[in-house]
Amino acid sequence: MKYSWYIVGMEQQRPYLTTTQAAERSGLSTSYMTLLLRQGKLEGFQVVRDWLIYTDSLEAFLAKTRKPGPKGPRTKA
Repeated sequence: MKYSWYIVGMEQQRPYLTTTQAAERSGLSTSYMTLLLRQGKLEGFQVVRDWLIYTDSLEAFLAKTRKPGPKGPRTKA
């Protein structure tokens, strides 16, 4: 018996990175990468517990300007 395995949502010819590789490339955390995937801001697919991010989606996301985060603790006035 021959099994044909495929992953739902995976496109055959698009290169992808693990969340760890994408985090190293972007300077963002792996948990933030996962959040972006769940929110639909990055394109990718999930294999069991691990997420894989399409390289072109990551590059497009990094090319966009984003609002900067907080600058540190607020001082009391």
